[in-house]
Amino acid sequence: MRNLKILLRVVGGIQIVLGLFYLFAPAFFLESIGHSVPTDDIFYPLGMLASRFLVFGVVFIYIARDPVQHRLWITAMIFIQLIDLAVGVFYTATGTVALSDSLFPMFNATWIAGLLYLWRPRPDSAT
Repeated sequence: MRNLKILLRVVGGIQIVLGLFYLFAPAFFLESIGHSVPTDDIFYPLGMLASRFLVFGVVFIYIARDPVQHRLWITAMIFIQLIDLAVGVFYTATGTVALSDSLFPMFNATWIAGLLYLWRPRPDSAT
């Protein structure tokens, strides 16, 4: 359980950092990770995306106190990471995004989903 608590805090921290970049410096962040800078109107949905990163980040730091009581949040993040991975594979396979730009995020999605799945509390662990 100790490893899971640490993992939840790390994942929460990653989400908060991503949220801050997408909220306060989206053009800088996207360009620094190899993506093209979008037109100004796209910064609005990126700001909405940032809110989700920030909320999930705070929630994950909070649920690290008692992961057994928050299995649904952990399962939700597993699915988020699997969707992230699938989107990365799709856009890389179609040539829209270069492997050099998608490999690190896809690697992160893989290890986060994998460790959350392996270390998640089982339903019988609440008893």
